Amino acid sequence: MTYQELIKISKEKYKIDDKTIDYLIKHYFKLQEIDKSNNSKIDKEKVKDFKDKAELIKKGIPIQYVIGNVDFYGYEFNIKEGVLIPRFETEELIFYTKQYILNYFNDNISLIDVGTGSGVIGLSLKKEIPNLKATLIDISFDAIELSKQNAKKLGVEVDIYKSDMLKEVIKKNKKYDVLISNPPYLKEDEEIMDIVKKYEPETALYGGPDGLKYYDLILKDAKKILNDKALIAFEIGADQKEDLIALSQKYFKGTKYEVKKDLQGRDRMFFIFYNIFD
Repeated sequence: MTYQELIKISKEKYKIDDKTIDYLIKHYFKLQEIDKSNNSKIDKEKVKDFKDKAELIKKGIPIQYVIGNVDFYGYEFNIKEGVLIPRFETEELIFYTKQYILNYFNDNISLIDVGTGSGVIGLSLKKEIPNLKATLIDISFDAIELSKQNAKKLGVEVDIYKSDMLKEVIKKNKKYDVLISNPPYLKEDEEIMDIVKKYEPETALYGGPDGLKYYDLILKDAKKILNDKALIAFEIGADQKEDLIALSQKYFKGTKYEVKKDLQGRDRMFFIFYNIFD
């Protein structure tokens, strides 16, 4: 079978769209680009394995789980069922956080990524700012193991351990310049796509009745683990701006904050500048 034939059968038999076919073939066969005019034969075993993966996608399993990796912020991360699939919006959180770190901190910067999942936030920032001292925490054993795999894959040294929010961090008496998190923030009755509801972990999606549970848990203890000058960076739901302003002023009264929109024009990132002044 040739690539042309494989593309045709992916569309006709497995009902996969062009974009997904392109992504699947590139990642499975390790190709930079697909030459659709290539008539060279593909190994039969590889074709069989590819068809098995196409069948899983046809059933509705997210392609990232099927191929076992995801492209994020220019890096390739391992991913698996039981751990949240990173979204492109989170790349914007990293972009702005990186700018603030470089603007406001010196060479000895410490960062903690709370609820790290596959590690994409903390590890991407470590790759972008090599002198960053990064700690990644999560309550999920699967997430911890996956983030360790990804740290090794990317060739970076970070501290990774299990913690229920900030409980273990407080016990260790560690202090950080930057706290960053993309916590579960969906309301418990919020409607989401079936593919997300069916395959991605509920614990990484829902943040209580109002979606604010984990922001509150983090912010109420944040000062215990932050240095005197610190940045807090959150990804938030598009309708949570006013709630996050209220929470930030509850625990960091009078402290400067900023809301950034994503590329779709939705409120998506929330920053708290603790004793940081322009």
